[in-house]
Amino acid sequence: MNSHLSRRRFLQQSSLAAAGLGLAGCTTSTRKVSANDKLNIGVVGTANQANWNLGQIAHQNIVALCDVDDTFLAAASQKYPGAKTYNDFRRLIDQRDIDAILVATPDHTHAVATVAALRSGRHVYCEKPLTHTVSECRIVRDLAKRHRVATQMGTQIHADNNYRRVVELIQSDAIGRVREVHTWVSG
Repeated sequence: MNSHLSRRRFLQQSSLAAAGLGLAGCTTSTRKVSANDKLNIGVVGTANQANWNLGQIAHQNIVALCDVDDTFLAAASQKYPGAKTYNDFRRLIDQRDIDAILVATPDHTHAVATVAALRSGRHVYCEKPLTHTVSECRIVRDLAKRHRVATQMGTQIHADNNYRRVVELIQSDAIGRVREVHTWVSG
């Protein structure tokens, strides 16, 4: 099994949100994954944003689905009838054939599911926000480094052509020196 996954290779193999879940190998999965293989993906959270994410990775093997809401889980299961279903993400993580886990649960549970997936040695794509505190971010960073797995947080706007153009303008000094940035979050 490939034990090293560079950022470049991760991005080359991905498809989710213009970068997503492309992964070379997993320390927990028992199968060997080449660059041409489809990935076995487990999905934690099947409502709302997960629907868009699933559409982006439908060409991969969706092998497990998890949601605490049986209505959303049943709807996702109809689209992916071969996937095992769970109401507890910890049981999904126990499934040994999963290469990567997509976390698209309600915001306040992202860090918990991501940390559990990383501890199992799985690569993770997590919707924003990845965490709610700097200390949670540090835990995620440390686990990803320790287990040598790739992680990515979904930020759809960063995949947009206009966003990339703004980055180019800033990096080329076309708009001059950026002296101040204002940001905010809702809710």
